[in-house]
Amino acid sequence: MKTVMILGGTKGVGKEILKSSLQKGYNVAFCGRNSNEGTKVIDELQAHDRLYFHKLDLNTIQEIENYFNQTLQKFKRIDALVLYAGVTPVSSLLDTDEEVYDSVFNINLKAPYFLVKNVLGAMVNQRSGSIIFFGSAHMDYGQINRAPYALTKSTLYTLSNHIAHHYAKFGVRSNYLVMGWTDTEGELKLRTQEGLDETKLKGKAESIIPMGRMLNTLDPIPAVMHFISDESAMTTGSLIRVTGGEYI
Repeated sequence: MKTVMILGGTKGVGKEILKSSLQKGYNVAFCGRNSNEGTKVIDELQAHDRLYFHKLDLNTIQEIENYFNQTLQKFKRIDALVLYAGVTPVSSLLDTDEEVYDSVFNINLKAPYFLVKNVLGAMVNQRSGSIIFFGSAHMDYGQINRAPYALTKSTLYTLSNHIAHHYAKFGVRSNYLVMGWTDTEGELKLRTQEGLDETKLKGKAESIIPMGRMLNTLDPIPAVMHFISDESAMTTGSLIRVTGGEYI
């Protein structure tokens, strides 16, 4: 039985990955800042034996290591690591202050880096594993008001390729999934703050995305499940775009 470890998992696409993994018969470790949300997911899905929730502040490297250790203790192995959680601050290069810069780099880059550091060691020892990075179309150059976010996403792509190149000999795979404009809770909240309700947001997206609509939280799931499965045993160092044709 595979064990899937998710950075995130209580909401949106992360939760859909969790649910799909359970349906495949996998064990799942997931994390978040709110213990009540984690407990709610476990109770809702009635899978106490196959789910592990870890309360985690992504600014705390020690807790990231504890998350890894507790997952390994409960499930004995980690077959796939899905690096989903992140923040998308509205900030241009000219407007970025140190607090915003540190926050986005800590959460989007430092946290996954050190979780990968721990999990990769376990995967090397077991001579197998799949790492899935969640990227963004901002990785190429980003909209003008997403400068620090764009930098973190392009750096994660470099990290994914680094792992693919250097650790394939240990049976470890690493791939990068570019997720397009998606109607997650975080995106809807952010756009509401900018004065766009959900209807207006989706109308705007329809005029921009070639395939005519925003992604929903289920759209990226088949690609993620493929990367987790043995069907992608010889797939590493790849980039897949689930964006509806959107290129920023």
